[in-house]
Amino acid sequence: MIQQTLTQLRHLKLNGMADALLMQTEQPGNYDNLSFEERIALLATSEQHERESRKQTRLLKAAKLKIHANAQDIDYTQPRGLKQTKMASLLSCEWLSKHQNLLLTGPCGSGKTYLACAIAHTACMKHYSVRYYRLSRLLLALTQSKADGTYTKTLNQLAKVNMLILDDWGLKPLKSAQRNDLMEIMDDRNGSSSTVIISQLPTDQWYESIGDNTLADAILDRLMHNAYRINLKGESMRKLQSTLTEGEHIG
Repeated sequence: MIQQTLTQLRHLKLNGMADALLMQTEQPGNYDNLSFEERIALLATSEQHERESRKQTRLLKAAKLKIHANAQDIDYTQPRGLKQTKMASLLSCEWLSKHQNLLLTGPCGSGKTYLACAIAHTACMKHYSVRYYRLSRLLLALTQSKADGTYTKTLNQLAKVNMLILDDWGLKPLKSAQRNDLMEIMDDRNGSSSTVIISQLPTDQWYESIGDNTLADAILDRLMHNAYRINLKGESMRKLQSTLTEGEHIG
């Protein structure tokens, strides 16, 4: 009877309940004193946890984050202008529910991408959808989508992502079509989802980097209004970590 029930549960894709029932069967001493209602509740809780775990795994896979980063590993000891109170606010993910943006600036190696990916990891754990792109790769993908007829579909998919991360903002001059693509993205997402911008350029140089006065005004107005800002400073974190590793080897 138990084996038949387990088969039925797995057939119904209730694997969490099946695993919990199997555990109750294999460890009867731990559950004999529980009521029927309590044992059913344990099965339901196990199924809920299993589904949440599967969803988190799917969201992390779909995010395609550049770095496997975790909020617990963020280094607050280096003097780079990173405030733990602000990070705690961002890691709560309330700004995502309010459809606010995040602007991360600072020199190469200061940890901008790591911070964004750590926040994104936390967001996935809280069941927000995330997608990471280098800006140049996204613009190339949009150009290709125009050629194969999937441009509108791609824009709709981008609009639905709760947290869109655009890395390497401002590294290359934008072509006219690329500025228009950015405008489409920002307009679709304005007030309905959150965008994270990662750039080596300070925000006061973004206007010039976009290249067209009218579109720059429109794009930056949608990005910068009601946005969190983190401007990192100091030495490259990669250089500091490399020096630490070399010191450990010498020691």
